[in-house]
Amino acid sequence: MTSASGFSCSPSRLREIAADILKYARKKGASACETDVSEGFGQSVTVRKGAVETIEYNRDKGIGVTVYLGQRRGQASTSDFSRAALESTVDAALSIARFTAPDPCAGLADKALMARECPDLDLFHPWEFEIGEAIALARRCEEAAFAVDPLIRNSEGANVSTQQSHFVFANSLGFMGGHASSRHGLSCAVIAGEGDAMQREYWHDARRDAADLTRAEEVGRIAGERTLARLGARKIRTREAPVIFEAPIAVGLIGNFVQAASGGALYRRASFLLDALGQQIFPPAIDISERPHLPKTFGTSWFDNDGVATRDREVVAGGVLQGYFLSTYTARKLGLQTTGNAGGSHHLRVKAGEDGLAGLLKKMDKGLLVTELLGQGVNYVTGDYSRGAAGFWVEKGRIKYPVEEVTIAGNLRDMFRGIVAVGNDALPRGAKQCGSVLIERMKIAGK
Repeated sequence: MTSASGFSCSPSRLREIAADILKYARKKGASACETDVSEGFGQSVTVRKGAVETIEYNRDKGIGVTVYLGQRRGQASTSDFSRAALESTVDAALSIARFTAPDPCAGLADKALMARECPDLDLFHPWEFEIGEAIALARRCEEAAFAVDPLIRNSEGANVSTQQSHFVFANSLGFMGGHASSRHGLSCAVIAGEGDAMQREYWHDARRDAADLTRAEEVGRIAGERTLARLGARKIRTREAPVIFEAPIAVGLIGNFVQAASGGALYRRASFLLDALGQQIFPPAIDISERPHLPKTFGTSWFDNDGVATRDREVVAGGVLQGYFLSTYTARKLGLQTTGNAGGSHHLRVKAGEDGLAGLLKKMDKGLLVTELLGQGVNYVTGDYSRGAAGFWVEKGRIKYPVEEVTIAGNLRDMFRGIVAVGNDALPRGAKQCGSVLIERMKIAGK
């Protein structure tokens, strides 16, 4: 496995390319220009039933160019780093801009908002292993899943992956910044039972530093135990009941919130959170913070895709919406100030409660623990929410039996307000950190 030296371009070369693009765009008459130059590569190995199923390598690079002729904007991209290709890409972007209608909100961010310092956030940890090592690691993971119980008879495979990339973003205001980052993962999915009684489950982990990954044997064991627990799943009768979203899927609820609170949905008037700033949208116990400068985590950066400096902020405090997720463009469309969220939200954390999942089950007493969601039934205009689900029926605070083929439904506005508690079992494998979430009541459609 290659390491940092595996990049075909050095950081200084990326900066040189970005500077050349800005210089050429200015020469050709652009009033402003911004560019993103990036490169990445990685590899993954999948083992299924002890045999190597796939070994994949990937390598890519790209350049995106946005030019402005006043308030007219043009964009073009290329994967060719030659000078001729860079110049033709700028020319293409300029050609598009000349035929584009002026947009009063188009243009670079204010210079005063640009990030000035970008200290190292410890995001780059190359993982150097030989293919044989990766295969052995995947095998140990899968073997641990099979060892859980003889009823685990089949596998969709165990996967080991590593990816590293670096980029430079620059604009004609004098901003230039970038960094290298890495992402490593380990996953396992197995099948238990036989015939029509088969069930599938999985587990995975992802980290910046491979040394922080959950042990392969542990990932496999958890995958096996989760699969075994699904055997004997049944439908339940249609009803209304409390629902717990297990931590791995509770982050999806936070993703729903981010989408509804994002500038693109707001200025298009396609969000149920339109004009919700300062309103109580969660219970008073809910706080959601954005922490873009935490080292060694996902979703962190000193600047956004506009070059605007990021900052720590409380997006939700005491259940009250304190801020949206706005880029320079969407902020101008709304008559507001950018929040440094061009490209999306940064590292988000939902304040944890006192209880783990077991404590939430006791608090719920009777209801549905959801461990899997199916489908994409979310309407962000109205907030209506309807998803296929599977999990476990709970009585007297304890899991009674597995459940499948049900649909849970509600409205995100009501679901957010109906959050009873958030667990302290958040997982560190993504850019959104949220423990399991107990919602007071949802519709459950079954038999």
